[in-house]
This record gives sequence, C-alpha cells and structure tokens, in this order.
Amino acid sequence: MGIILGVDIGGSTTKIVGLREDGSLLSALRVEANDQLTSLYGAVGNFLNTNRLKLQDISRIVLTGVGSSYVNQPIYGIPTEKVPEFDAIGCGGLSLSGKDNAVVVSLGTGTAFVWASSDEIRHLGGSGVGGGTLFGLCSLLTGARSMEQVEKLLEEGDLSRIDLSVGDLSRDADFSLDSDVTASNFGKISEGAIPGDLALGVTNMVMQVIGTISFFATRSCGTKTVILTGTLTGMPRVRELLDPVAALYGLDIIIPDHAAYAPAIGAALFSLKGGGTAVDYPEN
Repeated sequence: MGIILGVDIGGSTTKIVGLREDGSLLSALRVEANDQLTSLYGAVGNFLNTNRLKLQDISRIVLTGVGSSYVNQPIYGIPTEKVPEFDAIGCGGLSLSGKDNAVVVSLGTGTAFVWASSDEIRHLGGSGVGGGTLFGLCSLLTGARSMEQVEKLLEEGDLSRIDLSVGDLSRDADFSLDSDVTASNFGKISEGAIPGDLALGVTNMVMQVIGTISFFATRSCGTKTVILTGTLTGMPRVRELLDPVAALYGLDIIIPDHAAYAPAIGAALFSLKGGGTAVDYPEN
C-alpha cells in the first residue's frame, strides 16, 4: 500500500494520520496518554487496527511535536523520520486551507505563530496563552475536571454577565469602536454569573489574546490571512468568538477541515517533499 503515517506527539495527546502515496488523507485519529512513548505506540497500534492495516502496509512513519524528542530509533522497525514542528505546522496549514501563504497559528497547550509560504516557513513567535491556560483557569473557576466538561459548560454561557464592553462605557454613537467590542475581559462579573458564564469568559479571553497576537503577526508579514490549527479549533463557540476579532482587525480567519491534525498531516507532506530527517538505531 505504501501508507505514510504522520504523527504529532504532544504533551498529553498524540494525533496520527495516514496519507496515501499521492498525499491524500486515508484516516485520522487521536490518543491520549500521560507518557509520550506510550501514546505514540498506542496511536500507531490503534491506527493499524482501526484501518485493518499491517505493519508491512506502512512505508514510513514521520514524527513531529515536542514528544518526538523521546524517539531515538525506528518505530516497529519501520523507516522513521522527524520533521521540525514549525515546518509541520506551516506545511499542514497551507495544505488544508489551499492558501499560498498565511500566518498559521497552532493552538496547543500554548500557541505558536508561523509564517508559511511556498518559499519559506518561519517561526514568528509564541505565547503561553493556549489550551493549557483555558483548561487551567476553567478548572480553577468552575471545578471542571476535563475538557469535555468545559465544552458542556460553554453551551450555557453568557458573556454579558462577565465582560465589560465598549457600550457599557460609552453611549457615544460616534465612538471609533463598535459598542459590542470587549473593553475588559472579566470586567463586569455579575452576582448571577454561573459556571458556564465563567468558562465562556475564559475561552473568550484566550481566543481574543490569540486573535490579537495573530493580527500583529499578519502586520509583520504583510497578509490578512490567518489559518487556525490545533485541537481547540473544534471547541464549541470558538468560531463565534473569533468572528468579532476578525471583523475588528479585518482578518480572514480560516479554520480548515481536519485543523486539529494539521501538524501530523504537515509532517507527512513535508517528508514527501524530502524534508524529513531519518531516525536510526542508536550506536552501542
């Protein structure tokens, strides 16, 4: 078959995709585990079983992400390569969106900002504000113990009981900002605020920070296009929270299909272009 496996090994989640030789997507799945190597081998085994594949059907395995640093020999004896995470993010974002160039944002535990074009992939910077921030604050404020619980809370949240808007401060119709623009995150917490309001307030704050940094990144790169990737892109109400940010800054924010798997897909595609570094057995 000649299937290429792209594997993004994160801090707590491993995402794996299978690409055919022509670069088309066969399948994708994710596995959660506290140990990166356990997560990696579990993901590969799960993928083979789910897709009824054998080891000999896999031509090579391509790794990326922070957890790839723990791998120093081929996986199951299959030729194994590594691709730098930022190259994988940029390549995956462009491929999934069909764009020629853009700022690609990877929403992980933290957030990475990458400039990607047909000629160059360059790390622009990062922020510690990301999925870890979102879950940590939601857990502290609401008692949620999983992202699934946070997602359920978001469905019942109301920002008007949490955030202070420009309209709350000014009734001047000629003011330069729309009345619904956020003036202060968590600047108007009402006594009637419920856990869903708090979770939505945290999520909105995280998305607004990421959106604002994305705007500054686009200014430095001469583009208006932002491609969002990573697990957080699939959370409820994320698109709803990002639309006002896009309107405020005049951005074209794209969340492509399979956005959560962009680094894994990008790693496999980058390898197809000859960009991977082979992993060999360590010398005794």
